[in-house]
Amino acid sequence: MPQIATPALLSEIDAWDRTADVVIIGLGVAGTCAALEAHRRGAEVLVLERASGGGGASATSEGIFYLGGGTAVQEACGYKDDPDNMFAFMQASTTSPDKASLRLFCDGSAEHFDWLEAQGVPFERRAFTGKAVAVRTGEGLLSTGNEKVWPFRDIARPVPRGHQTRASAEEKGGAVAMRALLATFVDEGVPVVFDARATQLVVDEAGGVRGVRYHHDGGDRAVEARRGVIVAAGSFNLNKDMTAANLPVISRYGQPLGIDTNDGAGVLLGEAVGAVTRGMDGVIATASIYPPAQLIKGIVVNARGERFAAEDSYHGRLAWHIERQPDHLAYLILDEEIFAYPEKGSHKLVDGWDTVEEMEAGLGMPSGSLSATLAEYNRDVADGVDRWFRKHPDWLKPLTGPFAAFDISITHSDYHYISLGGLTTDHHGRALNADAQPIPGLYAVGACAAHLPQNGAEYASGMSLGPGSFFGRRAGRHAADRV
Repeated sequence: MPQIATPALLSEIDAWDRTADVVIIGLGVAGTCAALEAHRRGAEVLVLERASGGGGASATSEGIFYLGGGTAVQEACGYKDDPDNMFAFMQASTTSPDKASLRLFCDGSAEHFDWLEAQGVPFERRAFTGKAVAVRTGEGLLSTGNEKVWPFRDIARPVPRGHQTRASAEEKGGAVAMRALLATFVDEGVPVVFDARATQLVVDEAGGVRGVRYHHDGGDRAVEARRGVIVAAGSFNLNKDMTAANLPVISRYGQPLGIDTNDGAGVLLGEAVGAVTRGMDGVIATASIYPPAQLIKGIVVNARGERFAAEDSYHGRLAWHIERQPDHLAYLILDEEIFAYPEKGSHKLVDGWDTVEEMEAGLGMPSGSLSATLAEYNRDVADGVDRWFRKHPDWLKPLTGPFAAFDISITHSDYHYISLGGLTTDHHGRALNADAQPIPGLYAVGACAAHLPQNGAEYASGMSLGPGSFFGRRAGRHAADRV
């Protein structure tokens, strides 16, 4: 548990050890982008990073940026997208109350892609057309969300928006992306203090944030922030108290993704000065049934033998539905024609059976339940339409014995997760108080701020790096211009 004290009063600071216009806490993708933009705006910037180098959890990711609206890669690969089409999808597929930020992200997404490339982040002009969580074969564009899932495919034209950083088969794209951004950061001479742990925000009598107290090299120091503090300190995934309180199911059975410093310090720093949180129960859990993509042609049922979601959903959306089933139990039902082991190795094979009645009994389901579900599904397939969940026709096939089942339950499989909740912000990245008013001088970006998607059902791979870097830039510019 990070030791975050109540805020220090400006009157308690006898002398500043350092001063800057903009102080940024954290040097992951959001913090780095914020620092570059503030620095280029002419502000004197200082970054405080807890680790001994930059990159944060962003460097351990697959390097997927969710971007659209007509990026250069989309155009080169023959996909037509525009900001209105992107916004129509994101507005339909997320329940974010912050429509202004959603609109700005869609309107500025293509420009942001160009900016990332200008900083040296590499993207290939090739698309991966299959179904995958991420690729290591060099393609720069892939479908990473629910664009083709009903009802969204009827609301907005489905186009891929997962822009994956080019990397070798041995290296993750996140490491490549952060290496490029950090090289630009170093080239431009932005000051940074490593091994510096922020412990307090400093506030004036009116509650405005005026600086940061931090621990470095065995001593406690204070830096003045003349224009603002941008908190970019990462998620609360590794904070057991916070995950137990906000994510009780997945934190009990799953494993957090991230690094040791993803302990909620940024959220706690903001809360200490009156910032409010949003969506703290939001989580993206992953233990994908694909690849191989043929497994999507099976059906997913709960312990009562009932289907409850479209099997072609993004893996985080399916996991969200699984968590909400009785006892968090679910099974992937396959027949001999499409049988394969999930490549991720997250799920265990239960057994194989010659008949659906034997499978039903072997899985301990009510008599006749799975038989009725499978019969109804096969009738729908024969008619060419999945009447319950509108699974895309590409993934429809009749299932006939012999059968097999994988246990894909939250309680039995190897799920990993990322928290989506955090400090509530406006479209400039300013942290908001309980009256929905900006706290003067305080910004929050990246994983310590509430994500645009509120839960796993709304998420797509890249919706952390994409918006995190985009709103990091916005916060850096706004803080630099603040008087």
